[in-house]
Amino acid sequence: MAATLPNPALRDGDDRMSAVLAKNWWALALRGVFAILFGIVALFAPGAVLVTLALFFAAYLLVDGALAIVAAIRAAQRHERWGLLLAEGVVDILVGIVAFVFPVGAVLAFVFMTAAWALLTGILLIVAAFKLNRQHGRPWMALSGIISVLFGIALVVAPLIGAVVLTWWFAGYAIAFGALLLVLAFKLRSRKDTAAPPEAVPRAS
Repeated sequence: MAATLPNPALRDGDDRMSAVLAKNWWALALRGVFAILFGIVALFAPGAVLVTLALFFAAYLLVDGALAIVAAIRAAQRHERWGLLLAEGVVDILVGIVAFVFPVGAVLAFVFMTAAWALLTGILLIVAAFKLNRQHGRPWMALSGIISVLFGIALVVAPLIGAVVLTWWFAGYAIAFGALLLVLAFKLRSRKDTAAPPEAVPRAS
């Protein structure tokens, strides 16, 4: 079996990509800084972050509802079915208005949706665990399901506290993600002088 030789075109593309990333290391650094700042704000002011996310969700619903109504009008002009599109658009706009007026209610709705997901996932894991052999990890799957169910119950019992906890988790993710971007950015910066610029990379003849 003949040995596979490296493709010069692929190597040339990799060199160009590395050079471009090294030249624009500062963009990754800025992303990392903003992610860390957002994580810090979410950590120390979770209520403000939750309300902001609720308002963004409301804005999305309003835009999506308007687009659905436009699609319904165009469908009606083409003599196609338009009733469901119109209903969807109206519902989206109404829910978006409610979310704008009562952003805390939108936050609670998100928490209850997360609780329902955790409960359903936990129940399914527990049921699946009893269908597995003990050697195939039944106890661990059952434990995962129980933890998920308990988490869902905790969110239902104390939704506002649950919303804060979810925001803290999101803050931890943002800080970790931003730190990794900063590490990558400064590694690229250290290679900036040694990386060949895109136009200087030799082409295979």
